[in-house]
Amino acid sequence: MIVNLLDIGNFTIKEIILLKKSTTNYTYYMTMRFLYFLPFFLIFSCKTNSESTITTKKVIVPVKGVLEKNAMVVSARKEASRIGKDILQKGGTAFDAMIATEMALAVAYPYAGNLGGGGFMVYRKATGETGAIDYREKAPLAASKDMYLDEQGNPIPEKSQVGSLAVGVPGTIAGIFEVHKKFGTLPMEELLAPAAALADTGYTITQKQKKRLDTHRDLFIKTNSDTILYAKLYKAHDTVKNKELATTLRRIIKNGRDEFYKGETGKKMVSYIQSKGGIITMEDLAKYEAKWRNPVEFTYKDLNVISMSPPSSGGVCLAQIMKMIEPFNVQTYGHNSLTSIQIITEAERRAYADRSFYLGDPDFVKIPMDTLISKTYASERMKGFNLEKATLSSDISHGNIPGYESEETTHYSIIDQFGNAISVTTTLNGAYGSKLYVPELGFFLNNEMDDFSAKPGTPNMFGLIGAEANAIAPQKRMLSSMTPTIVEKNNKLWMSVGTPGGSTIITSVLQTILNVYEYNMTMQDAVNAARFHHQWLPDVIVFEPNSFDQQILDRLENKGYKINVEKSVIIGKVDGILVLPDGTLEGGADKRGDDTAIGF
Repeated sequence: MIVNLLDIGNFTIKEIILLKKSTTNYTYYMTMRFLYFLPFFLIFSCKTNSESTITTKKVIVPVKGVLEKNAMVVSARKEASRIGKDILQKGGTAFDAMIATEMALAVAYPYAGNLGGGGFMVYRKATGETGAIDYREKAPLAASKDMYLDEQGNPIPEKSQVGSLAVGVPGTIAGIFEVHKKFGTLPMEELLAPAAALADTGYTITQKQKKRLDTHRDLFIKTNSDTILYAKLYKAHDTVKNKELATTLRRIIKNGRDEFYKGETGKKMVSYIQSKGGIITMEDLAKYEAKWRNPVEFTYKDLNVISMSPPSSGGVCLAQIMKMIEPFNVQTYGHNSLTSIQIITEAERRAYADRSFYLGDPDFVKIPMDTLISKTYASERMKGFNLEKATLSSDISHGNIPGYESEETTHYSIIDQFGNAISVTTTLNGAYGSKLYVPELGFFLNNEMDDFSAKPGTPNMFGLIGAEANAIAPQKRMLSSMTPTIVEKNNKLWMSVGTPGGSTIITSVLQTILNVYEYNMTMQDAVNAARFHHQWLPDVIVFEPNSFDQQILDRLENKGYKINVEKSVIIGKVDGILVLPDGTLEGGADKRGDDTAIGF
């Protein structure tokens, strides 16, 4: 019995006994663990047949996020979270706050917040009704499958990543108006006015924003053939006033959705894109529609997970990974232990292989959804898994069934005082999108065209491989990794969660859910915890630097895994809200960004 228990990696034998007695009683477990280690620290190790090592660890006191009784908004900027919270305090719902928060992020977080991009929202109403809206960008009518290939048929990455040809038809404004039409309770003017006022009076540049602006300044000037508002030399704590964006927002308040897709704003945007060699027309704007979709829903033990459906790959891949790891007792193996990392990595490898082949815009390709997220298929995919050595990605293709984006995304979660919950991920794709900025309008345009497969088998800017299912076609939506997610536990609202991070979005959301559910972490500890990522190709596990036990990394290498800890990368900036047993809301805002949780 002791030998079996020793395959834990991160717990002492006494901790294991306590944990087995009360796996659901987190307070009791952590209190006993603290008292046990308070007088002294012991370090001892035991070899086992699984090569795991047991070591005592210094006491880690759980850190809780912001706690509020009624409602919570967690986003990438405190200004946006505050504006969303203010809407809720006025009696607005999560859907009203979504609109206000989205536009506030467009002002204060131009890195990813946007009018010139798109996104996805998953929702769960207080009644238990669930749904999703897709306001992802689309390819222009003049787009073609080979538009980014040279004469030899090889991709020209710059064309799909920077400048006018990289821009997809924006969907954000259509998205917020569609949400308002269906669920809004407060007037649109009341929801958009705070963002317009923020653009007028200005917001404060943070140290992290300053670094990002410094990094991209030369590219801003090169892409726009001129200086722009965000190409100026800023210092931390400077105030940025965007008068042009304030004017744009007030025109939208006055004239509604058509201002962006048929009016003066749309005409100025199209004129600027075309003056830089782009192909988007007023007809493209007029044809754009946001779409209501059925989310992907699946179970993991006693959780019901509601996530985004295609053209997002997030929900499908999340379902596949969780279904593949469900038969394994990852809680027993321990957080970020050797065995847990192996199991999660191998499941991720297989899900991303399927992503590259099967997933795309469901209005253009047939996706075997039910099979991909089934328990039977998950079991079949993991048959080749062996704890003794790594599976090579070169040996893994997509699964056989009868009959692949941006680190510069942003996410926000909202739960209102009425019990409604939303999870929204929105993006320009790359940092500041295509870097193309419309001076008269005050916003950047996306470079989402890079999320298509410019050529099947060739990676995009995030290393994701695509196939015919995600080939470019006029009016088609490009595949995404965005994974806005809501989780129910015992049929009750339990969590709203999501993150930016490109191809790492799916795995960051996965690990955050597991951190709370399997490893009994607080929401704040769960979003702050060290993360790792594997996406099939390239065949390497990326670890956040200086965050993992070197002995574990060495053992992974000995088993044939390729390790990357040298490149300093941020894997996701997760924002989430957890409903505690007494109904209190805990907002977890990722320490990796300027993210902020505000509630009341």
